[in-house]
Amino acid sequence: MQSLLHLIILLMLLAIVVSLGSALYYLARGQGDSRKMVRALSIRVGLSLALFFLLMIAWYAGLIVPHGLEPH
Repeated sequence: MQSLLHLIILLMLLAIVVSLGSALYYLARGQGDSRKMVRALSIRVGLSLALFFLLMIAWYAGLIVPHGLEPH
């Protein structure tokens, strides 16, 4: 189960980077299609929020455990 969670997290991070690269491509083009750039950035924000909520749910369910945050 944990390896599946790690795979999902990595795939979501990769999709976020691809979406950001896509938005950079549309920005760097001479004519630049702002609708496509805004759509790519909106997808990136949505994926980032989904990843954040996935991490919070996994932490709440005990699938992942933070480390190094405990006070001494």
